[in-house]
Amino acid sequence: MRNLKVRKSMACIGGTMLFACAAWAQTAPPTPKPAPDVVAGIPVNYDEAKVGTYTLPDPLVLNNGKPVRDAKTWLKQRRPEIVSLFETEQYGKAPGRPAGESFEVFEKGTPALNGKAIRRQVMIYLTKDKTGPAIQLLMYLPAGVTKPVPMLLSINFGAVQNAVDDPGIKPETVWDMKTNTRIQAVGRGFGKLNVEPLLDAGFGVATFYYGDVEPDYREGFANSIRARYAKPGGTEENRAADDWGSVAAWAWGMSRVEDYFETDKTVDSKRVAIHGVSRLGKTVMWAGAHDERFAAVIASCSGEGGAALSHRNYGETVAHLTAPTRYPYQFAANYAKWAGFPDKAPMDANLLVALIAPRPLLLQTGNTDSWSDPKGEFLSEVAAGPAYRLLGKQDLGTEVWPAAKQPIFRDGLNYYMHDGGHGMVPSDWDIYVQFLKQALHPER
Repeated sequence: MRNLKVRKSMACIGGTMLFACAAWAQTAPPTPKPAPDVVAGIPVNYDEAKVGTYTLPDPLVLNNGKPVRDAKTWLKQRRPEIVSLFETEQYGKAPGRPAGESFEVFEKGTPALNGKAIRRQVMIYLTKDKTGPAIQLLMYLPAGVTKPVPMLLSINFGAVQNAVDDPGIKPETVWDMKTNTRIQAVGRGFGKLNVEPLLDAGFGVATFYYGDVEPDYREGFANSIRARYAKPGGTEENRAADDWGSVAAWAWGMSRVEDYFETDKTVDSKRVAIHGVSRLGKTVMWAGAHDERFAAVIASCSGEGGAALSHRNYGETVAHLTAPTRYPYQFAANYAKWAGFPDKAPMDANLLVALIAPRPLLLQTGNTDSWSDPKGEFLSEVAAGPAYRLLGKQDLGTEVWPAAKQPIFRDGLNYYMHDGGHGMVPSDWDIYVQFLKQALHPER
């Protein structure tokens, strides 16, 4: 396989590895903590001088070494090759649409948010007997619309009632890692969504709690959707090397929401953008790459295992992600074998970005989030540019990493880095609206 040689250069400083932190909230982010030098006993590099050079797999070269010169070859041969590679080596193989899936619209349409929206609430049952994991979907549609609307679907770390200040939301419980049971959700603001600017621009907004699909800790396997598909006696510890991990399960859940959207006449199911932050940024990258029904992707600070280059030894690495005390359950067991040899891995984030082509992608990062390597995300888009150009869409148009607050908007690849750390800051919503207007055209 022919490869792309890349020279590494200067990256950002500072950063934080806080889990999701409070950056989703509509408040200023906290002062970043110093980037950790050692995580799980593994050193972390933040020095560009120590990165050297690396070689990336070429999205436009088939496994047999032949070049991809047209869209047909990409769609029929190369794209399936790359999907299979990520299924086997990184995220794991997920099942298709469940035969027993069903939908219960328990609130069909109630005026909300001071008359700006119509609220709809839906249960998406993922098993025929309705006793397994089920998604509680919260939706807002712009009031007064007379045609199907484009949607932003945001997968959330918190309970739906904490996503929007709206007393009409049916409360749900969340998983407690200490007891491995669901408990009452507390707090307001974690996972907050700024819904009104999106409604004003003509978009609907939907969200759900990722724990509805799977708890986010190793011991949660028994309560996950993955357990329903496991062989008798199957556990997190004895799953096959290419079985799906939590990231693939959460992404699978997003596809089940799209199944519902295809039945809802108020939603334009062909104009659905997906959004997630941190590990849920990884989730939307895989959801968008794997499920071509999603029309656009916004990944916030997805970092290692998402949009940041793994071959580039900077910030978090595959070794940090898959260390036994951290997040091996989120990925296929095969992923850990590349921990010490990321330069040997046959896949990298530039191929993941290429799988989203020709659909619009926005990578939103933070200039002090060294742990997530914002420059590594930019470089993955640069290296995926040929796939976008092949399919008639624009690449980033530059190989020069932009400063914070200098968005790159194109009809294919897009990039924005706020002045701050991991996650989102309030001004990111303005960038999202601009991107979505360009990508989904709500005026149509």
